[in-house]
Amino acid sequence: MAEEKKGLEDLKDALAEKQEETAAEVSAEAPEETQIIMAEPQIDAQGRAYATGKRKNAIARVWIKPGNGRVSVNGRDIEVYFARPVLRMILRQPFEVTQRADQFDVECTVKGGGLSGQAGAVRHGISKALTNYEPGLRPTLRQGGFLTRDSRVVERKKYGRAKARRSFQFSKR
Repeated sequence: MAEEKKGLEDLKDALAEKQEETAAEVSAEAPEETQIIMAEPQIDAQGRAYATGKRKNAIARVWIKPGNGRVSVNGRDIEVYFARPVLRMILRQPFEVTQRADQFDVECTVKGGGLSGQAGAVRHGISKALTNYEPGLRPTLRQGGFLTRDSRVVERKKYGRAKARRSFQFSKR
């Protein structure tokens, strides 16, 4: 019995020494302070930031630059292209969340999808372009959910069905 206790104590001492050695190695390898690396702004020669936004089947190429808040979609003004106020509100959301309303001019081209999908694609592109222009805005936009691509798309039609899930009316006779 005494031999077992002595063996256990020796084992505990050896384990404690090993833990002290590994702790010393880890502290020697780890730097004194951890540095947070901020991303650099990605701005082209004309002072613009570029990003691509997607929603449903719509793809938007967006350029932003400092200005007075003018938004142009496919060469047309925002009030002409997106006539519904809800769609214009969707486009302004990233600027309002980051308190950058009327500070950037937006130039974008959109292809595919309908107006709702195109508005979502432009919003996604504006959000990504803002993070490229000012990387410090990324946490705010991420928290609002503007940087996440909404991956929901229309479900395909299946054979033997009227639509994706809708069946033809069943008739017993």
